[in-house]
Amino acid sequence: MFPQIKGKVTRQAHVGIPQGTYEEEHARRGFFGRTSHLYHLHPPTAWVRVEGPLRPRLFLGDRVTPGDLMDPRGTPAMLLENDDAVVAISRRSRPMPFYVRNADGDEVHFIHRGRGRLETDYGPLAYEPGDYLWLPKGTTYRVLPEAADQFILITEAREFVLPDRGLMGQHAFIDAAMFVTPDPEPHDETGGEWEVRVKRDRQWTAFFYRHHPLDVVGWKGELMPVKLSVRDLRPVVSARYHMPPTVHATFYSDPCTICTFAPRPFESDPEAQRLPFFHRNIDYDELLFYHAGEFMSRHGVGPGAFTLHPQGIHHGPHPKAFETITQRDSTNEVAVLVETARPLRLTAEAEKAEDPAYATSWSQP
Repeated sequence: MFPQIKGKVTRQAHVGIPQGTYEEEHARRGFFGRTSHLYHLHPPTAWVRVEGPLRPRLFLGDRVTPGDLMDPRGTPAMLLENDDAVVAISRRSRPMPFYVRNADGDEVHFIHRGRGRLETDYGPLAYEPGDYLWLPKGTTYRVLPEAADQFILITEAREFVLPDRGLMGQHAFIDAAMFVTPDPEPHDETGGEWEVRVKRDRQWTAFFYRHHPLDVVGWKGELMPVKLSVRDLRPVVSARYHMPPTVHATFYSDPCTICTFAPRPFESDPEAQRLPFFHRNIDYDELLFYHAGEFMSRHGVGPGAFTLHPQGIHHGPHPKAFETITQRDSTNEVAVLVETARPLRLTAEAEKAEDPAYATSWSQP
């Protein structure tokens, strides 16, 4: 296949967009496949009514009431899921009276609110807002919150790895030297009863021991729990070109990728587009969680909220974003993007937390 040019366009994508037009990217495999750019006279997201299940969605995370919010023996609330991935919320207010081991996949915990301690068989890790806790499949752990107000976003998928940075090198965006790993903290208590819950095929089995399960005195190797703070991320930016979301990829697996939008300067070239360009999610669902600040392409969406933009329909900046973008030199957002190759299914918890007005918000004044 080879590129063609027809009609009124700009030759350079996202730069010098013709006056009075809206550029839309139509692409396969996210931002890595074959691509075309279409120049519309009207925003492609400005629909006024939607009939059917395919629509952008907004969920207010503080409306979600997981089982672990009031009951220490409760579990996180699953919000969305497919055959490859699970996205859940934990709002645990008291320490786990048991230990957990996920035999289905890796878990990445993002701390939105709260401080505490994560105990693992490798040793403990302290956490605070803005931290990622990366737990490999099969890790035994429990969560001990320090305060009642906790909000943790949990993404589960097959084995996560660090994305390949290609020509940018191994220190771009994430320098692995900034990872924090645990030191052993062995327990030698016996005579009581300790419960370890193992999740396999999304079903739970409880195992009971007469000795403390965290009795590891040492460990070595390249598979271990890791803590990473968003404060240690160094976003990759360009003064003359708006970089796609994938440049912010933080954890990668075949069916699921986690990206982190951290504060960064806007493009300084006057012809370069500053806002994310309109595009069609043809091959990926995009779930965006808002942690802090104001997301540059959205209006009226605050911390603790999720937006879901499913495969097959356009999405892009809200109209008010075009009005405010010229008044700022940098973003102040922290947000977590979860992309999945298979469509995400809503649970009853997600439906209870949805704001239906979001679906047509692009056409509102």
